[in-house]
Amino acid sequence: MSEHDQAKTPKVALVTGASRGLGAALAESLAARGYHVLAVARTVGGLEELDDRIRAAGGQATLAPMDVGEAAAMQQMAQAIAGRWGGLDLWAHCAIHAAPMSPAPHIEGRDWSKSMLINVEVTRGLIALLEPLLRRNGGTSLFFDDPREGQKFFGVYGATKAAQIALARTWQAETARMGPRVVIDSPAPMPTAVRARFFPGEDRSQLISCKAEAERILSAL
Repeated sequence: MSEHDQAKTPKVALVTGASRGLGAALAESLAARGYHVLAVARTVGGLEELDDRIRAAGGQATLAPMDVGEAAAMQQMAQAIAGRWGGLDLWAHCAIHAAPMSPAPHIEGRDWSKSMLINVEVTRGLIALLEPLLRRNGGTSLFFDDPREGQKFFGVYGATKAAQIALARTWQAETARMGPRVVIDSPAPMPTAVRARFFPGEDRSQLISCKAEAERILSAL
C-alpha cells in the first residue's frame, strides 16, 4: 500500500472498486465528509488521479492498488486495516466484473468463471474478512443492486450480480440486531464504463452523474 495522508481521521472508509465510476465518486464524497479513505482498485493511474482530487479538496486517502480477486491480497489488506486503525467504519463494495453480453448458449466459460470470482466469491470472502472490523466500530456496509436477471443477453452479469445481492441480503438479515449494518442501494442509471459496455449507443447526457448519486447515497445513511 502507498499512503498519502497527513493526520489520522476519526473514521475509516474502505471503497473496493474505487478508481472510477460510483466507487471514485463515493471515495471523494467520503473524504469530503472527513473519512480517511482506503481506496482499492487494480488501476494505479485511476487511483492516483483520485488521490490528487481528494488531496486537492483537503481530504486524506491511502491507495491500495490490489486485485480484489487475489484472496491473499485481500487477507493482507484486512490485516493492515486491523493493525493500523483497529476497525472499519464503512465499506462500500463497488468492484464488479461486467462480462461481454451474450446469448445464454454462447456464454464463454472464462467469462462465467471470472464473473463468479469477482462478483460472488470475492464478495463472500470480503464479508468474512471485514465483518469483525466493521462490528468493532459499529460500521456500515454498502452494496449496489443492478437487477438484470431475466433480461436478454445479460446471462453472466445478471446471474452473478443477483447472486451477490442475494448474499448481501442474507448477511443483512443475519446482522439486523447485532450489526454491522448492511445497506443495499439501487442507484439511478449513471454514465459509467460498465453501463457504456451494456448500452453503447445511449444518450449519456440524460444519466445521473456519479457524484450526484454518491451524495444521495451517503446523505441517506
